[in-house]
Amino acid sequence: MLDGHLLQGWLALALVALAWIGPTAAYFGLTGTEPLTILPLTSETEEAAVKAYYKVCDRLKLERKQRRMCRRDPGVAETLVEAISSSALECQYQFRFERWNCTLEGRYRTNLLQNGYKETAFLYAISSAGLTHAVAKACSAGRMERCTCDEAPDLENREAWQWGGCGDNLKYSNKFVKDFLSKKSNKDLRARVDLHNTNVGIRVIKSGVETTCKCHGVSGSCTVRTCWRQLAPLHEIAKQLKQKYETSLKVGSTTNEATGEGDISPPKKPNPGPSDQIPRTTDLTYIDDSPNFCRMSKYSPGTTGRKCYKDKNCESMCCGRGYNTQSRVVTKPCQCQVRWCCYVECKQCTQREEVYTCKG
Repeated sequence: MLDGHLLQGWLALALVALAWIGPTAAYFGLTGTEPLTILPLTSETEEAAVKAYYKVCDRLKLERKQRRMCRRDPGVAETLVEAISSSALECQYQFRFERWNCTLEGRYRTNLLQNGYKETAFLYAISSAGLTHAVAKACSAGRMERCTCDEAPDLENREAWQWGGCGDNLKYSNKFVKDFLSKKSNKDLRARVDLHNTNVGIRVIKSGVETTCKCHGVSGSCTVRTCWRQLAPLHEIAKQLKQKYETSLKVGSTTNEATGEGDISPPKKPNPGPSDQIPRTTDLTYIDDSPNFCRMSKYSPGTTGRKCYKDKNCESMCCGRGYNTQSRVVTKPCQCQVRWCCYVECKQCTQREEVYTCKG
């Protein structure tokens, strides 16, 4: 069983680590193809390579078991960094039009994680999804020593569906994430909710696995198909998790009479209604009502000065304070045509556009 407090430690690590990954990597993300070290040619360079990824593992400030798992495979360090970066970038993209735009700097991050808000639920889900996704992809890309491609023994009609390609190894990834975050369970409600939301992220990854095939045979007869499994892009996973955020359920705690252990349930109300449904394993859950994020607080810098889009989100984002309008001249490519062979030719058009920012 995964421990909620350990998960919170991993999440806090994942969100703060962008500070030392660097602004360029944080903005563009990691492609996953960057070599961790130069191919060692001598014992000295090999030792230096080992020290290089050991140093990354140490800088991540992992728990003892996590640091040991990081050090035993050279590919784990860069995979963890990739998971951290991609999860944070997806969070910021999905919430770019919201009052809370996944602000993760300093005290905002610390204070947010101390509460069981809807936003915290999303952070746990996207972090576990990003880690699961990154490990599975690293296996299929050959960047980790302890795993390779998925072997998918349960494909049907194996006579016609010959296994080939290189599938994303979700089986190994699930085991790795479980081991990486494992600890004795904690019975308090917050820990159970954090664990629940972590598992939602992993389940969405599992539901996005697709089988991709390539035909072989005379004249494309497809007498034999080479098939492999691929995960959905993390961007698609993040979109699904954002939708789950919008429909997340507030929960409380009850005791399971059969086991005597605590369960997640709808919060107790004097007059419960039909909306007080029992959360499913695929629902994001939260405990505390979120702040409005309109003004600067210990949870966010507020929305003053934020860019908004007239007739779309200015009224909501600016919290009724109104917005400023600025006019500027911009030059953009226009009237583009594809030329043979093989480029796109565009004209440069100048136009005036208006920019809207929230008032203070």
